[in-house]
Amino acid sequence: MSSWTRVCTVAELAPGTRRTVDVDGALVLVVNVAGELFAVEDVCTHDGAPLGDGSVDGDAVVCPRHGARFCLRTGAVLAPPAYAPIATFPLRVSDGVVEVRDPRWD
Repeated sequence: MSSWTRVCTVAELAPGTRRTVDVDGALVLVVNVAGELFAVEDVCTHDGAPLGDGSVDGDAVVCPRHGARFCLRTGAVLAPPAYAPIATFPLRVSDGVVEVRDPRWD
C-alpha cells in the first residue's frame, strides 16, 4: 500500500522554487523547473550535504559543498566528486496538491 505525503499546493511551488519534506524519514527535495516537478533525496551521496541548499541548473541540482551535479529526472550523477546516484521519489499532483511517496512502498 502506498502512502502519499503532502508537500504543498501547486500554487505554492512556482517555477524556480523548491520545498523539502520528510517522507518516511527521508528528506525529499521537490523542485519546480519551468513547470515540471521533480522529487529527489535531499542528500549528496558524496558527503551528505543538503542538495536543497545548492543551485538548480536546468534539470540538474548542484551540491553546494563540492559541486557534484545530479540529474533531477533520474538521480544520475552528472559530475564528480559524487559517484553514486541520488534516490528519486514518485510525485503526483492530486486536486492541486503536490504529493510524494517513498518508493519502498512499490
